[in-house]
Amino acid sequence: MELTLGVDMPMTIPEQVIQSLIVWIDENIHRQLHIDDIAKHAGYSKWHLQRIFVHYRGETLARYVRSRRLEIIAEELLHSDERVLDICLKYGFESQQTFTRIFTRHFKQPPSLWRKTHQHDELAG
Repeated sequence: MELTLGVDMPMTIPEQVIQSLIVWIDENIHRQLHIDDIAKHAGYSKWHLQRIFVHYRGETLARYVRSRRLEIIAEELLHSDERVLDICLKYGFESQQTFTRIFTRHFKQPPSLWRKTHQHDELAG
């Protein structure tokens, strides 16, 4: 079964599953999301889901969830005065140290410096 997206762009069932799953991940990004739970929600084994996710998205499911979570947190850092600790705990990180290490690896700056730099950029722009 295929659905169409626009003129002649069919969407296969696995693509539909991945798109639906991305919406579900965004809606649940604040929770601890384990591959087993995501696979169960999608109705696939974790191995099969990971294979089709990599095929259609070009990255692993775990990497996608981590990157998406960090992007959302970065936006929240920019538009909120909440403490970094409170934000990282709200999005499922167990410690600020772990969060800071992962955030710094992803954005090449610790969260507090990223916030300062980008809030200034947004005010100047």
